[in-house]
Amino acid sequence: MPRFYCPQPLAAGAIVDLPEAVAHHLHVVRMQPGDALTLFDGRGGQYKARLLDSGKKRASAQVGEHEAREAELPYAITLAQGLPEGSKMDWIIEKAVEMGVAAVQPLAARRSVVRLSGERLDKRHAHWQGVIVAASEQCGRNRLAQLAPLAEFERYLAKGDTAPRLLFSPRATQSLADWARAAGPQALTLLIGPEGGFSAEEEQAAIDAGALALSLGPRVLRTETAGIAAVAALNAVWEG
Repeated sequence: MPRFYCPQPLAAGAIVDLPEAVAHHLHVVRMQPGDALTLFDGRGGQYKARLLDSGKKRASAQVGEHEAREAELPYAITLAQGLPEGSKMDWIIEKAVEMGVAAVQPLAARRSVVRLSGERLDKRHAHWQGVIVAASEQCGRNRLAQLAPLAEFERYLAKGDTAPRLLFSPRATQSLADWARAAGPQALTLLIGPEGGFSAEEEQAAIDAGALALSLGPRVLRTETAGIAAVAALNAVWEG
């Protein structure tokens, strides 16, 4: 059954106007009045619904019963990702949401080729939010991952964090899997550098700020692979 995010609060029995993007999608796939769909508003659970009318730019639906379905991890993972080139960030965010990441923190690191500010940053942030919505619709999550504003790496470190920060380094001697087995499930942040990784100065600054340096194995992973591999490893150890 098609699933769609509806930003306004939903309640059984209500009639809601669906977002324009959803209306366009319904028009393209030729859904008809009376067809069933699923809606969620990000507050938890989902609602059965019935399409009332559909056009190119507008559609409405009758909200049905609430289903207390969740697909969230029992531990909150934040992916703090150094900005990569091109559209790689789209792919990273999409897959991170599918893997269950609770929050994404874009980072401007020294080796980040992409530099964003002003209107360009606003547009990219809105685009990434759309990626989160689409990935959540596809993978069955009923709560949206939080997207933090872009932060300079040094300023981000200075904020501090109550959860452990894990930094991946080829010089680390302890593996992520060994640490995860010993530490047990808990909220944490994964620090992932851009292409070329964090600089030596950034890596040391992170460690000085309390980050734990760990290894992802003997192979060097691309920036778009490292974070997803780390989340998969944690899920394998902690979810069994």
